[in-house]
Amino acid sequence: MKLHTGMKKYGFTLLTSILSALLAVFLYDRIQEPREVIIRETLPARYTNLQNAPDPLSRPATQPEFRAAPNNFVQAAQAATPAVVNIQSIQRDSRFDLWGSRSNWNSSAGSGVIIAADGYIVTNNHVIEDGNLIEVTLNDKRKFEATVVGTDPSTDLALLKIEAQDLPFLVFGDSDSLFTGEWVLAVGNPFNLESTVTAGIVSAKGRSIDILDRQDRIESFIQTDAAVNPGNSGGALVNTSGQLIGINTAIITRSGKYEGYSFAVPSNLAQKVILDLRDFGTVQRGVLGVFIDEITSERAAELQLPSVAGVYITRVTPGSAAADAGLKAGDVIVGINGTNTATLPEMQQQVGMYRPGNTIKVTYFRDGQLADIPVILKTLAGNTYFTNESDEDALRNMGFEVRNLSAPEKDKLKVSGVKVIGIFKGSIIERTNMEAGFVVTHVNKQAVTDKDTFIRLLRGERGQVMLEGVYENYPGEYGYSFMLD
Repeated sequence: MKLHTGMKKYGFTLLTSILSALLAVFLYDRIQEPREVIIRETLPARYTNLQNAPDPLSRPATQPEFRAAPNNFVQAAQAATPAVVNIQSIQRDSRFDLWGSRSNWNSSAGSGVIIAADGYIVTNNHVIEDGNLIEVTLNDKRKFEATVVGTDPSTDLALLKIEAQDLPFLVFGDSDSLFTGEWVLAVGNPFNLESTVTAGIVSAKGRSIDILDRQDRIESFIQTDAAVNPGNSGGALVNTSGQLIGINTAIITRSGKYEGYSFAVPSNLAQKVILDLRDFGTVQRGVLGVFIDEITSERAAELQLPSVAGVYITRVTPGSAAADAGLKAGDVIVGINGTNTATLPEMQQQVGMYRPGNTIKVTYFRDGQLADIPVILKTLAGNTYFTNESDEDALRNMGFEVRNLSAPEKDKLKVSGVKVIGIFKGSIIERTNMEAGFVVTHVNKQAVTDKDTFIRLLRGERGQVMLEGVYENYPGEYGYSFMLD
């Protein structure tokens, strides 16, 4: 009798629960507004090769307005990982002594990105700069010895080539179209982990962190919080469409490991540098010829600027592209070809995407008025034509860059020669204590009339070399000597 009563009790409870559930579903269906669920698929990865790549001298083609949600990383990772390789840079130092020959081996490792089906690979210059043997391991374990096509220490980029065909590779995306807060993937191939993929967001753009030790450096990094550790340098930063939008280059760390800040060279700048290295062996860099400074709030108020943004011109080099166009000290550059340049790195990046002889539109403030002006870019030497790789390399190997004197400089100094516009740290020339601004008038007592003559005279010299000349702001004549092998 008690068992029967208990079963009735539990049965009644169960029936009540079922009816309550059905009533709740009925009421929810009547009260809740209809909802539309949209499932967005990721765009398929698109590939190209360098031969068919867009002209880097024009603005990159606008990419589709696509911003994937964080759960759409799979296709981007699948597109990127086969194109990211491991790079071993091996230094072999052979010496001879009483005990015979000895070889010391050192190596460093990094990552690289295949950007053409026939074996072109982009990486960081610091990954391969000390190596005399470069070994590339693909994602499928195949190994190749790579040749160095060219390097650009100013952007910390290098272009390699392996003899292979039908390789997976990535298309360049438009780094200018990135938004702060947008999701990105960092893909590397460190030596002992094979491919690694980490996700993060774009934290900032146009960052300069003073890691490149050159006067002509271009630092306008994409900052992300995607984890990038040593061994991933030179790897790919891709958007959620699987497009290459940066080359991972550096981290800020106190421990030597990732601490939340990683930096990548923007793809728009990298594409121009890489195509120059492929086509010319050296970067054809157009320059404005201005000395610049940041805008402060005090300076913005003094110049009647609408905001604290832009690049202040402190001095214009005589005979430069800026001088020819009519830019003056005191002007504030706020845009290049329609792209805002609120900071020095942003302006350097935009100008760095163009070659000598290209015309760019510079937007600037003068006397509180906004104006546009066309500027034909020149080389550091003051030319609008492309430079010869062997000549420029010879000067860089010695440790300096020079340009022809302008007509006003010749009239003022009453001399002919070439002006030293840059000296590289650790070079032969730096050890002579020569300073930028020195005007070379003679090489071993032979007169220098222009840059071509200067290069020709240096080519014919071996052993002790004496450079004589003057400074614009120091009286007297000066001489610097060094040895050429």
